[in-house]
Amino acid sequence: MDKLIMGRYIPGDSVIHRMDPRSKLLVMIAFVFILFLANDWLGYSVLVVYTFTAIFLTKIKIGYFLRGLRPMLGLILFTLIFQVLFTPGTHEIFHLWIIDITRESIINGIYIFFRFVLIIFMSTILTLTTPPLTLADGIEMGLAPLKKVKVPVHELGLMLSISLRFIPTLMDDTTMIMNAQRARGMDFGEGNLVQKIKSVIPILIPLFVSSFRRADDLAVAMEARGYQGGDGRSKYRALKWQIGDTLSVLVLFIVMVILLAWRQFWYWY
Repeated sequence: MDKLIMGRYIPGDSVIHRMDPRSKLLVMIAFVFILFLANDWLGYSVLVVYTFTAIFLTKIKIGYFLRGLRPMLGLILFTLIFQVLFTPGTHEIFHLWIIDITRESIINGIYIFFRFVLIIFMSTILTLTTPPLTLADGIEMGLAPLKKVKVPVHELGLMLSISLRFIPTLMDDTTMIMNAQRARGMDFGEGNLVQKIKSVIPILIPLFVSSFRRADDLAVAMEARGYQGGDGRSKYRALKWQIGDTLSVLVLFIVMVILLAWRQFWYWY
């Protein structure tokens, strides 16, 4: 299994794979905003069920999604600890100097943990089930109205597709370079902080060289194929909005209505 999931596409024929990239982007963006409507266990339970149902429909092993979570685990734990230690509340559990652990801070920390995990899982669903070029086409077509105000929509989509494609490639290059350095006796875990920073230099220099070489090869290939920008270009992949895309947006809308109704219920009662 690949160590880095971001930018990877796993071919499949699931319901999620067949969805239009525009609907998946719309659901992903809307999900991030709807996530902040949840403010109790019931709200987060609904979102957890929704997310894991989407994961089940992808027919992709849960291990891939856990791998997508791993690079962000340090940031998630840091945010969780900071939230628990320094968020004030009324039901105090432990107090020491500026550290004040309360029942409210623990609950809020758990909620933030769920927010991070659910957002990462949903974004992983998007990248694992959508080819980078198709995703770029979806973004370009979704932002098409901005062409009227001279926004370079095609160039933005092209840059995104190249970035998504090169992230796993560069990570593979990094792994290969690190293995080559280890074969020469380099140990990246030894020494103090300064020594560890210095040990990164033998990785960065060949990585930059490899990146520039790949960028130059890509530029030559695009020029050889007569690429002149987005004006007048036709699309090989025709995007088609289907009934499944409408249903996915409708289901998320129902989830939003449920969360709003639950918030209003607790507000009045």
